[in-house]
Amino acid sequence: MKPSESLPVSSNTPSGRIGVIAGGGALAPAVVQTLLKTGVVPFVVIVEGEAQDHAAFAGADCVVMKLEEFGLLVPRLKSAGVKRLVMAGSIMRRPRLRSIRWAVSTLKLIPRVAAAITRGDDGLLRGVVEIMESNGITVVGSHEIVPDMLAPVGVMTVARPTAQDECDLMAASDAAIAIGELDIGQGAISVGGRVIALEGIEGTDGLLERTVDLRSHGRIVGKMRGVLVKRCKPQQELRTDLPAIGPETVTQAHAAGLVGIGVDPGRSFILDFEETIARADQLGIFIIGLPSDGGAK
Repeated sequence: MKPSESLPVSSNTPSGRIGVIAGGGALAPAVVQTLLKTGVVPFVVIVEGEAQDHAAFAGADCVVMKLEEFGLLVPRLKSAGVKRLVMAGSIMRRPRLRSIRWAVSTLKLIPRVAAAITRGDDGLLRGVVEIMESNGITVVGSHEIVPDMLAPVGVMTVARPTAQDECDLMAASDAAIAIGELDIGQGAISVGGRVIALEGIEGTDGLLERTVDLRSHGRIVGKMRGVLVKRCKPQQELRTDLPAIGPETVTQAHAAGLVGIGVDPGRSFILDFEETIARADQLGIFIIGLPSDGGAK
């Protein structure tokens, strides 16, 4: 199958060669390997300093680009014949506008890029999507390529939430949605029925690290158990930045003294699914795809 032929996406997805902007984590390699298994050879832009395991993209047509080369991205994608683009994986930093390199053809994008960089994560990603699509490149969601990585509804682990955990799930879910409306983050932690930490610009890793500190400093002394909930922002651009958890999330949640993780079913990724569930079972952590009301039932 040639790169321009059909892909495992919905029937209303436009045709044309597919490109992948590969950030950090397991999602981008999973997308690329799924495409390769179907005979599709994607054009992969590996973001330098973000995607660590370049060997995971073996078999694809790859280039490595710095964030500061963003101004060259559109012409690079067009020269490779890319008509569809998947943005997969985490990007932990933002380039300074003055350090970005530009092609003559993309100088006109400077005001739009400047505006996007000043927004929250969802606003920034919406800006990137708008820039791509205004240049004839359709953005495709990772979930259309790897739907099997989406979280199912219900409990996925041996451990199950208790009545106390259900109260925490509800509280953390409400808080996660509230900060999502403000485009701040996707996650919240509740212990003893009280929300004790919210995800900020540092991401889920930083949120869990702060919770470890809160326990070690005695700020939540005597409070046992607790949960992490990650939910889509109400205004979420579903083609980019869906919530995701993986084995390391489980390990960090356990280190923070938590006993469970709740996610949006059908709108959150479980990276390395089998390993993630196995680690959760080993550590006694439950993982649940929450219904829309945030509860466990």
